[in-house]
Amino acid sequence: MGRVEAEPPPVITLDGPSGVGKGTVALHLARQSGWHLLDSGALYRLVALIAQRREIPLSAEARLAEAAATMDVRFDIDPLGGCTQVRLDGQVVDAALRSEECGNRASQVAVHPQVRAALLDFQHGFQRAPGLIADGRDMGTVVFPAAALKIYLTASAAVRAQRRRTQLKEQGLDVSLTRLIEEIEARDQRDASRSVAPLRPADDALVIDTTDLGIDEVVARVWQEAKNRRLL
Repeated sequence: MGRVEAEPPPVITLDGPSGVGKGTVALHLARQSGWHLLDSGALYRLVALIAQRREIPLSAEARLAEAAATMDVRFDIDPLGGCTQVRLDGQVVDAALRSEECGNRASQVAVHPQVRAALLDFQHGFQRAPGLIADGRDMGTVVFPAAALKIYLTASAAVRAQRRRTQLKEQGLDVSLTRLIEEIEARDQRDASRSVAPLRPADDALVIDTTDLGIDEVVARVWQEAKNRRLL
C-alpha cells in the first residue's frame, strides 16, 4: 500500500499594509488558539537591522540575501499578555525593530527577489502543529497560498497614521501626523508596485476594513470565520 501523506498543519494568514492592526490581531489569535505565530514583517525588519549593523548597503541584494538566510531569530509569545518578543542572536531587539527608520529600510529590503527567496523556506518552517497564524504582506498570495483561511486587513491612511502616532507617543516620541501619512502613502505605493509579490489581497481572501473597528471586533470576526471553517 502507498504511504498516506499527513495533512499539513492549518494556516491562517493575515495580510495588509502597515497600521491596520495585523500584528495585534495575530498575537491575540495565536495566544487564544495556542497556535504558532509568524511575524513576517519582523523578518524584513531584522534583515534591515542586520544591514545597518554590518553596514551593508540596501542595494547589495546578494549580501542582504545571505544575511536573511543565515540569521538566528526566534519569536517568544507571552501567554499572559503583553507583546511578542523578537530575539536576534538571542538578544531582544523589539525596540530597534519598531523604529520608523527600520520600517522604511525594511520596505526597501523587501523589494529584492533574492531576499524574498531566502526568507521563503525560513517562513515555511513555522508551519507546525497545531497550526500557524501568519502575519505579513504576501502570506496568502505567495508564502502560504494553500492557507485554510486568508484575511486581508485594510484601513484609511489617515487612521493608520494616527494609530502609529499613538504608538510612538507611548514610546516617548512625537512625530508629525502629516509626515506619517506621507510615509505610509509612499510605502503603500512602493509595496503595491514592486515587481515581486506586490501587496494585494489573495483572490480568496476575506477583506476586512478596520478603519472603524476596534481590535477586539476584528479578532472576534476572524475567530468566528475560523470556527465556521472548523479550524478552531
